[in-house]
Amino acid sequence: MEDTPRIAARRKREKLVVSQMVAIYCAGHHPAASRTKTAHCGGAICPDCAELDRFAVARTQRCRKMETKTSCNKCEHHCYSPQMQQRIRDVMRYAGPRMLYHHPIAAIRHMLGK
Repeated sequence: MEDTPRIAARRKREKLVVSQMVAIYCAGHHPAASRTKTAHCGGAICPDCAELDRFAVARTQRCRKMETKTSCNKCEHHCYSPQMQQRIRDVMRYAGPRMLYHHPIAAIRHMLGK
């Protein structure tokens, strides 16, 4: 089933936001020399964070609840494995507050669920 233009735009924004969060987390936790990969958002990230970035972007691309969901943690269908859930939680705890500084419009839209 193909996305409506509204859902496609939301999916695109969600992928960008999660990737930006991974890039912020990586910049705050891993040395610059290790950031040899490129995130979906274009930021430099390390290989471990690149794996998480690819996983999160792929899960967002395949999300069946994009039209009605508010956030992944409130979804009844968890598509992340427990290990990946913990990794993305750590990323969001760290990067969430910093998104207001780095990407204020994206952060506000994400918080409002738009």
